[in-house]
Amino acid sequence: MAEEKKEKIIYIATHGGENPEMASLPFVLANAAQAMEVEAVVVLQGPAVFLAKKGYLQHVHSAGFSPLQELLDSFMEAGGRLLACVPCLQERKIDVSDLIDGAVPTAGGTLTLEILEANATLVY
Repeated sequence: MAEEKKEKIIYIATHGGENPEMASLPFVLANAAQAMEVEAVVVLQGPAVFLAKKGYLQHVHSAGFSPLQELLDSFMEAGGRLLACVPCLQERKIDVSDLIDGAVPTAGGTLTLEILEANATLVY
């Protein structure tokens, strides 16, 4: 009997600390997906790559949500995958050594494969 494939959803985040609400939403939803036993991947693009920079999240909080640091920690502890756009990091002069533990630098080809394997992809 074939093993049943787990559902997978990708959240592409495009906002950083300049918009705490939009930066938080992908992580709120990713945590909910994980609670429903859905594989969740958060991809950081554009200014959102700052969210993967060490020390950055401690200042990002949107009213009505848990602090973004807590949302990210919960996401990662539950096995979430955090991908950061390599060209976006380079554009913002963020070195890979400056990324938080668990953040994976990723280029377009890998992201395209992730999207093709997913049941849904949402952009925030």
